[in-house]
Amino acid sequence: MKATAKDLRFHSRELIETVNRGEEVVITYRGKPCAKLVPFEDKKRKISQHNLFGMWKNHDQSQNVDEYVRNLRKGRF
Repeated sequence: MKATAKDLRFHSRELIETVNRGEEVVITYRGKPCAKLVPFEDKKRKISQHNLFGMWKNHDQSQNVDEYVRNLRKGRF
């Protein structure tokens, strides 16, 4: 997708939403390409997104997380 510098100034939210969908946006200034918006890839977030880490990695209570959380909340309600 192409956008002008004026579009970037007045429609930045829409351009960021476009980039979040995975599309690249080329910003033009006076008709010439001068910048490109691309999605940011965070490798750390992808690796540890679903895996337990740190002290919880080999913890006995982390085998059934739902039951553990239910037990923690019993005293509150």
